[in-house]
Amino acid sequence: MPSDQALLRSTACAIVDRLNSGEVTPLDLLDALERRIAEVDGKTNALPILCFDRARASAKALMQKPPGERGLLAGLPVPIKDLTDVAGVKTTQGSPIFKDTIAKQSDIVVELLESNGAVVYAKSNTPEFGAGAHTFNEVFGATRNPWDPSRSASGSSGGSAVALATGTAWLAHGTDMGGSLRNPASFCGVVGLRPSIGRVPHSPAFKIDRNLTVHGPMARNVEDIALMLDAMSGEHPADPLSLPRLPASFLSAARSGKKPKRVAYSPDFGITPVDPEVAAITRKAASRFAEAGVIVEEAHPDLREAHECFHVLRAFDFAITKAELLRTKREYLKPEVIWNIEEGLKLSVEKLERAEAQRIALAMRTLEFFKTYDLLLSPATIVAPFPIENRYVAECAGKKFDNYVEWLGIVYAITLACCPALSLPCGFTASGLPVGLQMVAAPRGEAPLLAGARILEDILGVRDTTPIDPRPAPQ
Repeated sequence: MPSDQALLRSTACAIVDRLNSGEVTPLDLLDALERRIAEVDGKTNALPILCFDRARASAKALMQKPPGERGLLAGLPVPIKDLTDVAGVKTTQGSPIFKDTIAKQSDIVVELLESNGAVVYAKSNTPEFGAGAHTFNEVFGATRNPWDPSRSASGSSGGSAVALATGTAWLAHGTDMGGSLRNPASFCGVVGLRPSIGRVPHSPAFKIDRNLTVHGPMARNVEDIALMLDAMSGEHPADPLSLPRLPASFLSAARSGKKPKRVAYSPDFGITPVDPEVAAITRKAASRFAEAGVIVEEAHPDLREAHECFHVLRAFDFAITKAELLRTKREYLKPEVIWNIEEGLKLSVEKLERAEAQRIALAMRTLEFFKTYDLLLSPATIVAPFPIENRYVAECAGKKFDNYVEWLGIVYAITLACCPALSLPCGFTASGLPVGLQMVAAPRGEAPLLAGARILEDILGVRDTTPIDPRPAPQ
């Protein structure tokens, strides 16, 4: 059997091949992960909830089937974000209110992953209720960035991103409302993909057609993220927004070599400040598409309503999902969550009407933009990883933000436009911190998005920068 290091450094696609050939077993992988977690997770706090007994029972049951009948992932271990239920496992949502809650039933997305051969062995850390792009909470504490433990891993899928970056996961589950798959991927040097609405089914909660938040995959490279998207996607009767599985796999799309003809780059979408170093790194990365014969131009759709629209729709979402907690458990909620709920409870029907109309207008203009451009590129985050003691980014390039989410405009504008988007590692700052390039396609355009990202990933040569051992904090 390969050594732990050889296994941990392998791609998910390669591990699945080894599982199908019988070279390794799911139990071998769980043993290697358990040793790696013991070695590194105390330095980063990515996976605070472990369920190896459950995982080994699942692995043994899966191994009763012939190798070719164990699903797309064939027994590959996968951690689930601690906002999402896994039957028999603690789901705290990063909140003291739910610190002892054991899920009775798994979310649809977990059931789908397990039916496709995933073995769940851990829950990844998240901010309270996923609120804010910085992974810390009062249940488990902060998740540290392995590139510099004095820095944030971002969020809200920060635990998943750090697990990938440190070799305690090959693939990881996350969710994304305002960049929660893309921001931590950018900060940690991995890939995070926000799929189109309905691409990944999940259990409805609070509102049958909630669609700001989607579930999606995280991985260390584009092919691996395509593999996980294949294992997560498909129609489910319990999720009325879910989309049928496509005839061709996303992995085959990633490997197709199909090039975009024309792409656009924008450092700011005309709506946000951006750190000059981040802008320079992402612009340089985007320009390298020209090496594949792709036309690269500076342009962006008109996204001028993004801040007002997202503020209203996010607040409404918090009101319908958390108002009861505000009434009964206020003392346990962090200030940012209280603020968001109260903002939602103050909304009038007129404000909601305006926000929904703004979203339609923004989405329609973006769709028109993609008649000219195949992909839209930008920074995935407007700053490099920030000090872990800061709760959020309060200002950038001399601009002070009005609230704790405004710095995320460059990603939540794409959420509003209903587009699939991913963060691709594209370089490092002078101090050695990762920077991600946001790559966006037209709605339901995951296949061309993955194909284009795979081509640029090859050009940039960043595929093997993770996993890493957590680095010591600067003196």
